[in-house]
This record gives sequence, structure tokens and C-alpha cells, in this order.
Amino acid sequence: MEKRRTRGPRVAVIGGGHGLSNMLRGLKRYTENISAIVTVADDGGGSGMLRQDLGMPPPGDIRNCLEALANTEPLMSELMHYRFTEGSLAGQSFGNLFLAALNGISPSFDAAVSRMSQVLAITGRVLPVTTADVQLEAEFENGASVIGESKIFYCKKKEDCRITKVRLIPEHSRALPEAVEAIREADMIILGPGSLYTSIIPNLLVDGIVEAILQSDALKVYVANVMTQEGETEGYTASDHIAAIFQHSAPGLFDLCLTNSSPVPPDVAARYAQEGAEPLRYDAGRCAALGVELVSRPIATVENGYVRHQSENLARELIQLHAERSVRIAGEGKDSYRIERKA
Repeated sequence: MEKRRTRGPRVAVIGGGHGLSNMLRGLKRYTENISAIVTVADDGGGSGMLRQDLGMPPPGDIRNCLEALANTEPLMSELMHYRFTEGSLAGQSFGNLFLAALNGISPSFDAAVSRMSQVLAITGRVLPVTTADVQLEAEFENGASVIGESKIFYCKKKEDCRITKVRLIPEHSRALPEAVEAIREADMIILGPGSLYTSIIPNLLVDGIVEAILQSDALKVYVANVMTQEGETEGYTASDHIAAIFQHSAPGLFDLCLTNSSPVPPDVAARYAQEGAEPLRYDAGRCAALGVELVSRPIATVENGYVRHQSENLARELIQLHAERSVRIAGEGKDSYRIERKA
């Protein structure tokens, strides 16, 4: 296992939220060569408070990814997860505050993330997609719009129609150079899993990210959500998700979509239905018309009544997909190899 991890493929994962960090926990068992490229559009919760008070990028999604990739003693892990329960810090994560403190003594936010990575001895690296101060704006079918990632859920519930477009303010924020480099050097690029409009697409709106993906010869995989999401993608099929991503980036950004084949228990599905959510429907024909092949694998589980990707199963299937669809050609040196698509 250790040899396989050291020689594992170079993987660039792009997204945000708990879906991304959950996947990272599994991936680090298979490869040490992980670059997690994370959205910084969040403006809610503890992250939003620190963003407003300190003028720093939101730390929450990045902190979750750092924790997922950490190789620390149990006490340090417990400390990073700790949330204050009283006073003005109630609900705030110690991990967020720690990253905020590092940001205060570092020349840049990405340098602070790098320093926290060293403290936690993480596998791979975590990179903010940009260090620009960006806000997310959503437009709806009825012409309504709202600014603020945390407000999109409530606005969609109020307007009761689909999101047609999201954009960043300012629109032309530059990607972190290290993020672009990680995509260019990757053997496999993974989008998701995560919230379509608030975790995945915001990364693709940053200048330089889509271009790097399109220029890459890596295996490119979109990990579809298991369920539709209340307040964001009610009624969406797999092809609706793919079409939205292509609309905000470029047609053919990826050609593989990994979906779940594990059944969702009826009682769990019924509870989701009360919120307008349902198991994602995999319309293979419409996906094929978009140039995307669906690959179905048992990658979901139920935890505390919620449907989640099972991190180890998801990682295993992704690495297996890479092995099946690509050919590794060794060159000089440990990391000198390239991936060619099988004929």
C-alpha cells in the first residue's frame, strides 16, 4: 500500500464543501500526489464572520480539506474539529481561527494555508482557487438575482424556479498559479462531488482554470451527486448537472461521469422527498448527446439518515477508473511519467 501511495497518480480535485473533503479522506489511501483546489466564494456561517471581520478569504472549506488530508495525533484532530459553544465565538471552529491567525502572520492567504498544511502534516496539498475577494451572484429563470453564496438557497426557495446562471463578482479573478500548475501536471482531474452552483461551478469561473483543464491530457471525471439538492438542484437529472457545468465553462470539459449504483433505502428517499429532493436520475441518452459517458459504481452509503458518498469506495472506484482508462508510461525519475488515453 505504501509503495502504491508514493507512486500513485497525480490527482487534481476541484470543488468545495463536505463532498470534497469526504472524497479526500479516501483518496489519500491510494496516492500521496493530491492537489485539492477549493472554492473561496463562501460567505456564510463561521467562515463568513471571519471573512467580514478580518477581510480574509473564507477558511471553512479549505480547513475541512486540510483536516481530511491531515496525518496528526488524535488530540490535534479533535482540536481542529472543536467548535466553541458559548460567548461571541459560539459556533466558530478552532480550525478556522487557527487558519485566520496564520493568515495574520503570513504574507498571503495561500502561504497561510501552506503553513497550516505543514502543521497538520497533510498528504498532498490544498490550494485556494484564487486569493481574490470574490462574491457569488445567482440569476433565476424569472429574472430575479441575489448576491451571496449563503443567500442562494433562500432566494431559490422563495422564487421557486431554476437557477439559470451564476457568476463571480468581480468576474475576472485570476486563479492561483499553483492551482493552474496542479491541473496541468495532473494525471486525473476530478470535479466534485458537491453542490453544483455553489461548490463546483464557482471554481470554473476563475480565470485560468477552465483553460488549464481543456489543455490537459489527463483523465477528467465528474463525480455526480447521489441526491438532488434542496434549494439548488431540485428536479435535476445527471444531464442537467452536466449541461450547467458546460454552460459555465466549455462543452466537453470532461467525458466521464461517475454515478452511484447503490440503492437508496425507501424510508430515506421518502424523507428527502419531503424536502423536494430525490435520488439523482441518470439519463444516459441525454448525457451521451453531451459527449459524456456515465459509469455507475456502488459508491454511496447512508449515515445518520443522510445519503453520502462512501469515501473509501469512491476513492477506490476513481483510482480503478484511472487504471482502466489510462496507460502509465514510465520515464526518468520517480515522478517523470505521462498518461495516454487507451485507444
